[in-house]
Amino acid sequence: MHIHIFMHVPFEGPGCILDWINANAHEVTYTHWFKHTTPPTASDFDFLIVMGGPMGVHDESEYPWLTVEKAIIRQAIHDNKPVLGICLGAQLIAHVLGAQVYANEQKEIGWYPVRFSPSSPVKVLPQEMTVFHWHGDTFDLPAGAAGFAASAATPNQAFVYNKKVIALQFHFEVTQESLESMLAHGEDELVAAPYVQDKAFIHDLSGFIPENNALMHEVLTYLTK
Repeated sequence: MHIHIFMHVPFEGPGCILDWINANAHEVTYTHWFKHTTPPTASDFDFLIVMGGPMGVHDESEYPWLTVEKAIIRQAIHDNKPVLGICLGAQLIAHVLGAQVYANEQKEIGWYPVRFSPSSPVKVLPQEMTVFHWHGDTFDLPAGAAGFAASAATPNQAFVYNKKVIALQFHFEVTQESLESMLAHGEDELVAAPYVQDKAFIHDLSGFIPENNALMHEVLTYLTK
């Protein structure tokens, strides 16, 4: 399978997703939007993964490539290809499916519990677990999508659309290395707030990484059945 990954900044990469790709001998290519590289068309790949980033879905004036990216995501969904969006990627999926994306009442940064619905398409997800978050925006559920995760700060943490598209606000994919990279580039956002943890506390809870990575692999396996 040819998997294509959209990256918006160099410090939010695929993390443990790359381990799963390599273990399953899939081909992987990238579009690094921050380098203004030439993107593929939807016909060039079998599975699209859209990573996170600090920009918002409405920031086309500052990041004009967002218009092109949205068109490719929309076409991939229309072509019934598997699509996974994480954080900004989830918000972009919600946006192209016609849902509103907007600033959340609270930023959510750090390790916070998420409750999963029994209707989750990925049956191995537990009832509740602690996952890593780094987002200030959120979305409404698109028409035809089924939400399956919520946290205290964010009612819509994840949804599935047409069985082939999954959007996750949180970061199952985070590894120790990618966590350090995100903290190094986003430390200025770690200000006192109800759902923002400090750097030391985030480090202290990094023991949750292996469980998060295992479930990231389960999501990827579901999408490639």
